[in-house]
Amino acid sequence: WPSIFSGLEIIVNRVTLSHRDPGGSPSLYDLLVSLEKGHVAKLTLADVEAELDYFPGTMVFISGIILEHSTSVGPWGSGERFVIA
Repeated sequence: WPSIFSGLEIIVNRVTLSHRDPGGSPSLYDLLVSLEKGHVAKLTLADVEAELDYFPGTMVFISGIILEHSTSVGPWGSGERFVIA
């Protein structure tokens, strides 16, 4: 189907280490969406020294090629964790 996005990644039951997205464009934003329920996650933006709550239902637009970013999850508990990036 037609899409305005150049790529799509689904991350399931994982945390991501600190990184930049090499295939991105500095003039475009990446949409990150946290899905499912019952988890306490953080989105860390190292370049601006920010740690943001990344609860289920959260949508964040960042320039992934410019901002170094990572995720972490608090108590894992039960259930699945999905992120669409």
